[in-house]
Amino acid sequence: MRLDKYLKVSRLIKRRTVANEACDAGRVIVNEKPVKASYNVKEGDQIEILFGSKTVKVRVLKIQETVKKDEASELFEYL
Repeated sequence: MRLDKYLKVSRLIKRRTVANEACDAGRVIVNEKPVKASYNVKEGDQIEILFGSKTVKVRVLKIQETVKKDEASELFEYL
């Protein structure tokens, strides 16, 4: 699954366009490397998102195309 879509489905970022812009700006780092929105996310990847002065680090647990809002947090774990 594309990184921008994963960020939206997991609800780490609300909209896919915002996720796409964050990737283009270099604010999304996967496995310690800045990546583009088209990066193919795999289970076990570590994603780091830079929100201004705040940084969010998560590990991908599952990949699903669609998920209900209350089940979205099961797709990743905070580090």
